[in-house]
Amino acid sequence: MRKKLPIGIDGFEKIRTNDFYYVDKTMLIKELLRNWGKVNLFTRPRRFGKSLNISMLKCFFEVGSDPSYFDGLKIMEEKELCKEYMGKFPVISISLKGVDGLDYESAVAALQTVIGNEAMRFQFLKESDTLSEEEKEAYARLIEIGSGEGGMYAMTEAIAASALKTLSQLLEKHYGRKAILLIDEYDVPLDKAFQAGYYDEMVNLIRNLLGNALKTNDSLYFAVLTGCLRISKESIFTGLNNLKVHTISDVRYDDFFGFTDADVDEMLEFYDLSSHKDVIRDWYDGYRFGNADVYCPWDVINYCDELLADPSVPPKNYWANTSGNDLIRRLLKKADQTTKEEVEELLNGGQITKRIKQELTYRDIDDSVENVWSVLYATGYLTGTHVEKADADIFRLWMPNGEIRKLFYELVEDWFREVTRSDTARINRFCEAFPVGDVATIQDMLGDYLWDSISVRDTAVRRNMKENFYHGMLLGLLQSQGSWIVKSNAETGEGYSDISIQTPDRIGMIIELKYAYDGNLEAACGEALEQIEDKKYSEGLKRRGMKKILKYGIAFCEKECMVAMA
Repeated sequence: MRKKLPIGIDGFEKIRTNDFYYVDKTMLIKELLRNWGKVNLFTRPRRFGKSLNISMLKCFFEVGSDPSYFDGLKIMEEKELCKEYMGKFPVISISLKGVDGLDYESAVAALQTVIGNEAMRFQFLKESDTLSEEEKEAYARLIEIGSGEGGMYAMTEAIAASALKTLSQLLEKHYGRKAILLIDEYDVPLDKAFQAGYYDEMVNLIRNLLGNALKTNDSLYFAVLTGCLRISKESIFTGLNNLKVHTISDVRYDDFFGFTDADVDEMLEFYDLSSHKDVIRDWYDGYRFGNADVYCPWDVINYCDELLADPSVPPKNYWANTSGNDLIRRLLKKADQTTKEEVEELLNGGQITKRIKQELTYRDIDDSVENVWSVLYATGYLTGTHVEKADADIFRLWMPNGEIRKLFYELVEDWFREVTRSDTARINRFCEAFPVGDVATIQDMLGDYLWDSISVRDTAVRRNMKENFYHGMLLGLLQSQGSWIVKSNAETGEGYSDISIQTPDRIGMIIELKYAYDGNLEAACGEALEQIEDKKYSEGLKRRGMKKILKYGIAFCEKECMVAMA
């Protein structure tokens, strides 16, 4: 049987014991040991394999783990390294991804649960011959369950803040070896706290937790942290001088997060999907980490899984998420004319040059549009490279692939719809011109809307996507009329018209849109009207009882438009 694709599986042990496909990133272990850092922070966008790598490190280093998990993988060729390090260390591994809550108390309870559950893995400490009674009591406080309803851990906030240090000290005493500490998604609690309004309290708690565990902890062998953003030292890493930060712009470790071209080729060949390589590259490749070009693993795995079921399935947006989309909305809301032009340049396949802040706090994000650009780069919505012979913080940025470009199109449409609908008098005047055949007003006002919006002119954009952009914009304007029945791509004759409208006065309207690639708006309008006649689009509206039917051909080219009526 063919190996299963690991959708939603980020546990290394599960992947290796349940016959899932695994892209070998085990040489990260060798690089970590060779490029020694006491505390290592890796910042990468979500869905690029951070959690799986953390799980892989745990399985390699932890005392008692099964070495067979690594059979056939590259790290096993490093025999001396494996002999010295494999299965030799106590490992504390937590993920802060679920540390969330509507208020600070709920978030603290979530953190206590994460720490308490990890401490529960080491219950042999209760019987350890090497620990004193006081040390056993310290351990007992980490796993004590409160008497209240729900079985929550009873540890105080102060105990939670020092728990990782305490646990590593106890494990070192028991094993006679310093502990390895792995913390996945370290910045998620700060993101959630910022959104929910208890940021200052959470910053203080995370600062204490990490300070105790990483700065004043003699029982620590080394630590690895992962997250999306590099949070400033002033915020939570105060005084941590042994921190080595590896961001997406750094060359070291650049190919251990995300799939390289070779990784994708090997996977596609394994599943006999190599004929889909071009589509996968266009939609999910294009990220630049250091000197490596990488694909988003989550996208590639999900799309391959769908292709195995249906080889004709088109690519989809699997990666983008709501919180990240909010960043783009913030950018658009803050956008002055310069920012609009920069977004337009990116949408049209171009590049912009920006100063990128590698260290931020979540509070910084709203301070300026420039900070939003930095976060969009760090979180994978933009990619780029350092500008040669320039200041280290100057980057050339672009949209990595079709998935991100489509996402931006959709969010720009949403933003435009929201902005235009806020001016009800203007939008009503525009819509009222359609039932009376006022072509001049429609063309004039639509032209004004185009100049206010962000246009698509990139010849690399697929033809239908370019027309869809203008289609979505016009549809949003017309759908503001609550009493109208406005349909998109509805069957109205011998085919599907772009937009059809029915009013309470039984006036029907057919609108066909064209993008004038050669700039000839008049010819494109003529083509649109001809299509309405040839396909008999008005027949459907006649059957629905419309007394009068108006036919519009509308052509676009960048920010120019022309409206014609049959």
